[in-house]
Amino acid sequence: MTTLTAPNPTYRTPPSIIAAIIGVSVVASLFLAWLVYFHQPTDVAGTQLAFLPALNATLNALCTVFLIVGFYYIRKRRITAHRNSMFGAFIVSSLFLVSYLVNHALHGDMRFPAAYPTARFIYLWILLLPHILLAVVALPMILITFFLSLSGRFPAHRKLARWTYPIWLYVSVSGVVVYGMLAAYK
Repeated sequence: MTTLTAPNPTYRTPPSIIAAIIGVSVVASLFLAWLVYFHQPTDVAGTQLAFLPALNATLNALCTVFLIVGFYYIRKRRITAHRNSMFGAFIVSSLFLVSYLVNHALHGDMRFPAAYPTARFIYLWILLLPHILLAVVALPMILITFFLSLSGRFPAHRKLARWTYPIWLYVSVSGVVVYGMLAAYK
C-alpha cells in the first residue's frame, strides 16, 4: 500500500520546468501576435461564427467571477472551494483562448473607429495596450502558479499568486471592457 506524502517544502522547482513553461508561453504569445497582426483572415465579411466576440467577453466575465469567488474562498480558508474556483477560472480562460484563436483566424483584428479620437486614445493606450502586455505576462504566471499548487509547493504558490491574481483579474475585466467599447463604437 502506498501512502501519499506532502512534498518537502524546501524542495525547489527545477529551473527546466519553469523554463519550459516560459518557453511555451513565449511560443504561444508569438503565435497569437502572428495570428492577430499578420495572418490573413479567412472570413473578412464576418459571416461565420459571428457570435465569437460576445462569447469571448462572456468567458472573460465568467473568469472574473471565478477569480473573485476563488479569492473569497481562500480568504475564508476554504481550500477545496478555492481550488475548484481557480480550476473554473483556468477552464474558462482556456476556452476563451481557443475561441479567441478561432475568431482571429476567421475574422482578423477588429479596429477601433478613428471617428472617435478621444475614445480611441483611451481604448488603445489606456485599455488595450496594458491589457495585451499584461495578458502576455499573465500566461506564464498562471501556468507556474498552477504548477506550484498542483505540485504541493504552497508557500511558493502563495507568493506568486499574490502577483498573478491581480494581473489575471485585470486581464479578464479589461477583456470585457475591450469588447464593450468595440461594440459601443462599432
